[in-house]
Amino acid sequence: MMVVRFEEAAVEVQDAESGPQTILHPVSLTLAEQRIAVIGANGSGKSTLLRLINGLLLPSSGSVSVDGADTVRSGSEVRGRVGFVFTDPLSQLVMPTGRNDVELSLRRSVRNARERRVAAEKVLDRFGLLQLADRSIYDLSGGERQLMALAAVLATDPAVLVADEPSTLLDLRNTARLRAILAALPQQVIFTTHDLEFAADAERVLVVDEGSVVFDGPAAEGIAAYRQLAARAGQWAE
Repeated sequence: MMVVRFEEAAVEVQDAESGPQTILHPVSLTLAEQRIAVIGANGSGKSTLLRLINGLLLPSSGSVSVDGADTVRSGSEVRGRVGFVFTDPLSQLVMPTGRNDVELSLRRSVRNARERRVAAEKVLDRFGLLQLADRSIYDLSGGERQLMALAAVLATDPAVLVADEPSTLLDLRNTARLRAILAALPQQVIFTTHDLEFAADAERVLVVDEGSVVFDGPAAEGIAAYRQLAARAGQWAE
């Protein structure tokens, strides 16, 4: 199992009017569990936390590493180990069809075009998407697009899968399908979600509030802590 480490990692941005703004306060974590959920309100900093894991965002101070590889000094190595799934699959699917996207993911590891096509079909079949392989991504449903984006990321067989609110655009049926797929993966999976039933699938839950990790522990306790936090803030937790 890969180990993701945050060592006093913080993110600060410069605002033209108000000066420096802290998006994520210094956090130290060792993430080694198979399934980890990150929950919190919109704008709390949970997506920032996830983007630090594969170097999409670099810490302003402190460090983040994946199995010892630092995201700043060894960015390409980290990105080879960590796959990232975005909330909106249309920001990730860049080719006309799902087959094209999966083949694009395999371009470096499978040089021969014919072998790459066969490998892509195996990936698509694994996720029940082969019958949709040649359909335009714009003709797919939101759920089908998200599963296609997931297949394209997993085609490279990353050791860690990071998913930023992957069920947000999905209906109940496709959310259940996504949860079943993620539960069966051998990879370490770290994900954000507003769906507390989905969060309950995790072994460990982090609750993020106003740029700080305010709870770190078992899923049931983390969800209860988030409900209390939301109630105090006058919000509704799903």
